[in-house]
Order: sequence, then structure tokens, then C-alpha cells
Amino acid sequence: MTDTPHAPNPAPRLRVLAAMSGGVDSAVAAARAVEAGHDVTGVHLALSANPQSFRTGARGCCTIEDSRDARRAADVIGIPFYVWDLADRFRRDVVEDFIAEYEAGRTPNPCLRCNEKIKFAALLDKALALGFDAVCTGHYATIVVREDGTRELHRAADAAKDQSYVLGVLDERQLAHAMFPLGDTPTTKEEIRAEAERRGLAVARKPDSHDICFIADGDTQGFLARHLGTAEGDIVDEDGNRLGTHSGAYGFTVGQRKGLRIGHPAPDGKPRYVLDISPVDNTVTVGPASSLDVVALTGIRPRWCGTPPTGPGTYTAQLRAHGGETEVTAELVGDELRVTFTEPVRGVAPGQAIVLYDGTRVVGSATIATTVRRGKTAATA
Repeated sequence: MTDTPHAPNPAPRLRVLAAMSGGVDSAVAAARAVEAGHDVTGVHLALSANPQSFRTGARGCCTIEDSRDARRAADVIGIPFYVWDLADRFRRDVVEDFIAEYEAGRTPNPCLRCNEKIKFAALLDKALALGFDAVCTGHYATIVVREDGTRELHRAADAAKDQSYVLGVLDERQLAHAMFPLGDTPTTKEEIRAEAERRGLAVARKPDSHDICFIADGDTQGFLARHLGTAEGDIVDEDGNRLGTHSGAYGFTVGQRKGLRIGHPAPDGKPRYVLDISPVDNTVTVGPASSLDVVALTGIRPRWCGTPPTGPGTYTAQLRAHGGETEVTAELVGDELRVTFTEPVRGVAPGQAIVLYDGTRVVGSATIATTVRRGKTAATA
């Protein structure tokens, strides 16, 4: 069987809605979709009710500046352009979810939630209702169309730029209408910028956005404090001994080492790390690095990029957007994904996403609900 890479059906001329963030990747993706012969319309998503006029350096996105940059790029490419206001939906499904997850002691990934709820739910649904065939974005991932017409999500040709982790929430229907023109091109980011310059796109040298788009100053703890307030609680060791205090358990993440503000060293003189966050009693538990070793976990709300797997299987797993892969065995039991690691891993926190791979193919994802540490019982947030 021969796999044919690229997006959703490369033969006919498709009506494509190109999501244009105002950055270089989405602009080049839209240009490539036009070059491939598709009927392309650009759209910028207004995701903030009160957008800042200008970003600060490379932080943030979805500003008035970004909207104008996207419009200028669309003009150069020669495609119609619109701005769609999805601010209310973004606030409800991404920002409020982010705050609620931290309040519950979990560590969410808002980029996955945005891809799931906004770009490939709200945006795609509206696009299909208007007669478009596909939504095009500047993500670095690859869609493979097999001979039987089924579609698979794979890692980008350039592993260094691969963004398939944050797309692991897409289901089969969404993949059928997704297009990632940059994913199967093994080029560096500098080559993408050079291509943008050749195409006359002014965003060619625009800095990439980093961190969480709705926290433009990068101060996540300050953002959470403004929304959740402060509440003093205890920092304790694994035996429950009080070591210090904090002003809000939401300001910590599992695996964190810096900023613990513990006034005296550990008995063994080694660094201590955040092991658990308990929102019920507002307690943060710290301990040695060895206590972070996770050997198994349970995932909830699984989403499959195709047919759900049956029975136990061996996969590789990615636990963070820029993390490496680790070998696991995984099985869907009822509505839960049960995962066992071949070797212990660290820094795994409830609320994070685990994405399973079979080679380069994305199998699916789940939200981590509980973890089992070596020699410990399950930790739940």
C-alpha cells in the first residue's frame, strides 16, 4: 500500500479557509495553498475582547498588530480576508478552562485546548457551514491520505519543528478537513522566512510568539493571582513536616525546583522539587528528585486520530510540547487510558496531555488524571 502525503485530498481544487495569525508560518502556509491551486480565503481570529495595540517583543499574539499583519499578507498573496470574532468562545473554552484547571491543582496546556475547541471545532464548524472544504494552518505536522481514503496525522518532516503534540486532540472528522502545507517540507525556519521574503511578505522577519498567548507579559503566576486571589498555605515534606508557606498552591507545578522559598536546606543537602499540589487543603508537597519517578498513569477524555486501538499495545509517548519520546504500553479500559512506562519518567503532572505515537503516526491523546510513582500509590489532582 502506498501512502500519499499532504492534505486532505490533493487532486481537486478545494475551497480552503486559511487561519492567518499574523505570523510568518500561517502566511507561508496560505501562500502555498494558493500555489497548489486551491481557492483560498484568509481569516484572522480575534480572540481577545480587549486586544493590545502592539505585542511586547515575541510575547503574546492575537493583537491589533497581528490582525493588520495578517491582512497585509493576504493582500500580497491576493486572497480575500476577514476577521472573525471568537473572543467569547476563546475566553470560555480556553482561558476560563486554564484558570479552573490551575485552581483544581492541575497543569493544563492551553494550546491543545485552543486547537481542539477553537481552530478545529468552532472555526472548522463555521467554515464547513459556509461551504469550505478545509481549514489550513501553519502548524508543522503532516497528514497522510491512504489508498482507502482514511487519513492519518504524522510528525512533521523536520522533527525539530514538529508540532504534532498540540494537534493530538484532533479526531478523524477534523483531520478530514485539515491542511498543513508546511508539515512535509524538511526546511529550517530560516528557509521559511527566506521563502516569505521571496513572496514579498512583510512578516518574514517578525518574531515568533512564545509562551501563553493570552498572558502577553509571560507572568503566569501573576495572571493566576489576579483571577484566583491569594491564599496562604503550607509547604510540607513527604512526612507532612511544615517547611514554609506559599500564597497560592496554583503558583506551583509538579517537578518545579525554583521559587519554593523554603528557608532551610534538606537534611541531605540536595534540591527539593514539587511532588504534589493539593487544592483541597492548599498544601504543596516537596521532596527529592527520586520521588518524581512516575511508572504509570491514567488518562481521561481520550481522543483518537482515527479508529481507537483495541487491546494493549506498545507505543512511544510524548508528555510535553517540546519533550522527547518514551516507550510505553497503553490500553483503553472503558473510558480511561491506562499507561505503563518502560522506564520511569519525571515531571508528569495531572492536567497535562499524553500523546501516543506509532512510529511517526499520532495515535491519539488523553488528559492525565492520576499518576503512580515508583513505590508510591496513585497521585491525583
